[in-house]
Amino acid sequence: MEERIYKEYVQILKEELVPAMGCTEPIAVAYCAALAKKALGCAAQKVEVKASANIIKNVKSVVVPNTGGQIGIDSAAAAGIVAGNPEVELQVLANVTPKQIEAIAAYRNEAEFMIEKSEKAYVFHIEVRLFGEGHTAVAEIAGFHTNVIYLERDGEILLKKEYVERTCTHHTDRSLLSVEKIVEFAGCAELGDVSETLARQIEYNTAIADEGLKGNYGANIGRILMKSYGNSIHNRAKAYAAAGSDARMNGCELPVVINSCSGNQGLTASLPVIVYARELHVSQDVLYRALLISNLVTIHLKTGIGPLSAYCGATSAGCGAAAGIMYLYGGGYEEITHTIVNTLAIDSGMICDGAKASCAAKIASAVEAGLLGMQMQMNGSQFYGGEGIVVKGVENTIRNVNTLASVGMRETDQTIIRMMTEKV
Repeated sequence: MEERIYKEYVQILKEELVPAMGCTEPIAVAYCAALAKKALGCAAQKVEVKASANIIKNVKSVVVPNTGGQIGIDSAAAAGIVAGNPEVELQVLANVTPKQIEAIAAYRNEAEFMIEKSEKAYVFHIEVRLFGEGHTAVAEIAGFHTNVIYLERDGEILLKKEYVERTCTHHTDRSLLSVEKIVEFAGCAELGDVSETLARQIEYNTAIADEGLKGNYGANIGRILMKSYGNSIHNRAKAYAAAGSDARMNGCELPVVINSCSGNQGLTASLPVIVYARELHVSQDVLYRALLISNLVTIHLKTGIGPLSAYCGATSAGCGAAAGIMYLYGGGYEEITHTIVNTLAIDSGMICDGAKASCAAKIASAVEAGLLGMQMQMNGSQFYGGEGIVVKGVENTIRNVNTLASVGMRETDQTIIRMMTEKV
């Protein structure tokens, strides 16, 4: 494999597969608020938060971790101001103490909060403005969860960088991703280059899935799947991924290794592959190479869609997981491409209506679609170009899905947001 492409693939994985505690949108609000508080340097009596519609959608119904079960943008901002550590970015609320949880609730009731929709035409935008003791501070994030584009204190600009709205705002070159190159990379990768990243993903995501199956979180989709459909490997793959989301969406304080800026996608891309690898008794090396495929296919599918849209990201991650599981069964490029195309034909179009308990059920559906797409391939069946959105060539079908999600579903996204924010 060409050295430049190899190094970019390694860096993409390190850039994407990072730990986060809690749903990444409220955590991004908390991170932005913590940055503003650090810049302010004193107590804040008034808090103004402006957020893009997709941020509002994804924060509305999900529990902010380490807040005692609080939900909403004001709770996320309060947590970041009172107890956030901006130095650790998406783990900004990881070390909140019980006393600080009480202080967060008190602060939310005492301080003046104003929450508004952002006037900027960014899909992903958060601005937090704080007022206290005669001082002001502003922090602004755009594009993705840790992309800080502006910091100010009392009119003095502390940080400012240009931001242009585009699908992918990461430093690495995602245009180098293709299914063919991903399979090649998985086969030739020096595992020492990626083992730390993948080992952390296995450890963190397995731990929160185990917790989701043991505890009482949200709608308990993972536990219901196990109770209702038994211990087959097929069902366990869905249940473990769903259980991780059950816990994560409903206040569990364990971290998750994310994928494509999403914890749910990180869980979906990894846990079914891990479950199948254990069932098939493959070596750790084989598991790592399968995870390279599942993670990179997920990133490849999401690159043309963007971090937030009306298209449920679990669909992409379920497809990635199926590609990784196909590799565990000895599948090569041809088998993996057919699995991807089959899966995209089955499940593309599942909507994203914000982060909440039902995400776990959507994850189970996405994994089911991936496993069916894989079984079709293993039984000599496939969907062909000209059938719906499927066209000849896996990259062409991926581009069709990207267009469907990023262009075709724009009005769907706006309709969903109106439904979620209108007073009933």
